[in-house]
Amino acid sequence: MRRLVCLIALLSTSSLHTAAQQQAAATAAAPRVGAPRSGSFSSTIQGHVLTSTNGAMPSVTVRLRDARFGRIVDTQSTDASGLFTFQNIEPGSYVVELMAADRSTILTASQMIYVNAGDALSAVIKLPLRIPPFAGLMGSASTPAAAAVQAAATSVLAVTAPGTRVGPTCALQ
Repeated sequence: MRRLVCLIALLSTSSLHTAAQQQAAATAAAPRVGAPRSGSFSSTIQGHVLTSTNGAMPSVTVRLRDARFGRIVDTQSTDASGLFTFQNIEPGSYVVELMAADRSTILTASQMIYVNAGDALSAVIKLPLRIPPFAGLMGSASTPAAAAVQAAATSVLAVTAPGTRVGPTCALQ
């Protein structure tokens, strides 16, 4: 009887020890979830701010916005060539915004930028082509080239003369 009690105690102790080892191994192998330490990433977003005619925009304000949470991560002014650099960016989704002189109006923004640890990414921020809303009225868009530019600025896909047939060029049989 005594041997049986000792055997049961020995087996239960070894099974508890084995279970503890397995749990410790699983905990060590599991990825750690939590906020990374700030500055531990060397990711960089650099870019160029351009006018609608591809001219550099020096000394304008750009800011980096975290697209997930909507918070502003950093704000900078462009250099004399219209260049900017945001350094030590944590992984995530970002948008670079070009600010007006009043620093409260967003003039334009970059496409979504997806940053992974260690990335060095580029963004071009370009002002959209602005044509006055009534420029085509009163004859200011009298040339075909002016009409095409105005159509492109308003997302029109084609410009045709009145009375021109528009449609498929061949009949389906």
